[in-house]
Amino acid sequence: MTQYLIRRAGQSVAVVIGVMILTFLLLHLEPGSVARSVLGLKATPARVAIFDSLYGLNKPLYVQFGIYVKQIFQGNLGVSYQLQQPVASLIAQRLPRDAILLGLSTLLALMIGVPTGIYQAARHNRLADDLLAGSWFTLYSAPDFMEALLLIALLCVQFHVLPAAFPGSVNSIGGLFADWPALVLPVAVLSVNSVAGFSQYVRSTALQALAEDYIRVARAKGLPERLVLTRHVLRNSLLPVITILGLSLPDIVAGAVIAESIFNFPGMGLLFWQSALAHDFPVMLGGTLIIGVATVLGNLAADIAYSTLDPRIRYGGT
Repeated sequence: MTQYLIRRAGQSVAVVIGVMILTFLLLHLEPGSVARSVLGLKATPARVAIFDSLYGLNKPLYVQFGIYVKQIFQGNLGVSYQLQQPVASLIAQRLPRDAILLGLSTLLALMIGVPTGIYQAARHNRLADDLLAGSWFTLYSAPDFMEALLLIALLCVQFHVLPAAFPGSVNSIGGLFADWPALVLPVAVLSVNSVAGFSQYVRSTALQALAEDYIRVARAKGLPERLVLTRHVLRNSLLPVITILGLSLPDIVAGAVIAESIFNFPGMGLLFWQSALAHDFPVMLGGTLIIGVATVLGNLAADIAYSTLDPRIRYGGT
């Protein structure tokens, strides 16, 4: 187990470095002038030259990357071109709000997906199983922005049940819950795609568990079907969910960028979107680095939790 953790830690560091290099290259190879995106199209050549000199954009790309890596090791993610604030401060302000949004959406997806998967397994090859599977995969295949716009049209425009976006004054976690009706739609949109994955993985594992001998023994002893499902099937069906939680983190974060931009949610997704439109490289690089580290740590935590919950798994010899 120790060897596995050391190997996985090394792989995680390599992945983060690779993501950082690739993102840096892609952003700086993007056509167009960063200075003119920030200063405006009417900026004079002198102002553009001063901007490029101030932020080192007139230096060779490898020199710029070396300066960026040095700043990271010093705990400095740079300064936003547009907002003129430290990137680390901007991210620190928004990360707790994203944790609330992603946490609530993941919790809701688990609360719906796990029982649904068990229910489908208990009614395998019946109409209820087919209807649920078809419904969730239809929603899963729909783009996030389409689901968001449909919910806004239905619940906000047509029935006026929920607000369509967060007010611009929300800048704290307390403000999120003070305007909790505005939190409903972003959480719902982010939950939909995760539910299909959770339910189908749980369904698949539950079907395998239902075919095991210990399930037949439990039924032969007269244990009610409800207890068979909750005590035996459910426990074993939760193991793949742990892995899926780690692997689904990038998809959830990617969906958060779209959902936050549509619903004006004051999180990293909205900040990332606005920075992309403004060619604000330091914010985009800092956000990508944080997301990459969080994704790698999520996958590593999922692997550790999986091996802890299932002692039959031995990573050390693989």
